[in-house]
Amino acid sequence: MHRVAILAEESGYADVWLSDHLVVPTGVDYPPSAYVYEPLVAMAWVAAATSRVRIGTTVLVLPMRNPLFVAKALASIDQMSGGRIILGTAAGWLKAEFDALGIPFDARGARTDEAIEILRRAWTDDHITADYPVHGAHLRSIRALPQPIGHLPIWIGGHADVALKRAILVGDGWHGAFLTPKQTERRVAKLRAERPEAEFTISMRTRWDPLLDNHDTILAELDHYLAIGVDHFVPEPRQRTLDDYLRSTEMQAELFRRAGFEMAT
Repeated sequence: MHRVAILAEESGYADVWLSDHLVVPTGVDYPPSAYVYEPLVAMAWVAAATSRVRIGTTVLVLPMRNPLFVAKALASIDQMSGGRIILGTAAGWLKAEFDALGIPFDARGARTDEAIEILRRAWTDDHITADYPVHGAHLRSIRALPQPIGHLPIWIGGHADVALKRAILVGDGWHGAFLTPKQTERRVAKLRAERPEAEFTISMRTRWDPLLDNHDTILAELDHYLAIGVDHFVPEPRQRTLDDYLRSTEMQAELFRRAGFEMAT
């Protein structure tokens, strides 16, 4: 993770991203591996090795965690990293994971909405007095310091209409994953109709891997995404050895330059 993050920083990427699964059933098709480092721990590890890139989660399954713990952990890493954290979050989809954790799967949407409210409150207020019935939490002049250095952005993941509505209502952006440009277009149109401001990010995680995929195909798909309004990309190489992962990361940076992106220095 250090080597990839340092290479990403040197290659001009704006940010690096970590995924999330706490437990994975045997034999599932996705994720491809059960070996997933806990992302909040990993964010601190990556932050310590870098100085410029922002560090995000793609995506943290918020309803599986206590939101006050998440608020404190992310605010702590944000402070330690100099304000470089992005929270990508969603309600989750893997029922067996919720069952293993003893968290009601059917309540994940309500838990996500309330958890985001708790995060925002913890990051901007002090001596909090509030009740949060979904989590069964009762705060009476509660302090949850530290707080982030500045506004810590929350990008909402998920492709269903309820996720898009959540992004519109409470998000600083939307973070999709693995959709084609055609599948993405109507979602972007819906988001931009309600959130036209440039500060609202439209992000897409892709499976682009220039060691495996045709470069012209990647560039054509990139152009298509840009044409429909996607303005941020998280390419995920499919390599499973470090050297090849590094090569793919470096080659993808060159493709972004070919497409006219200004990579950071």
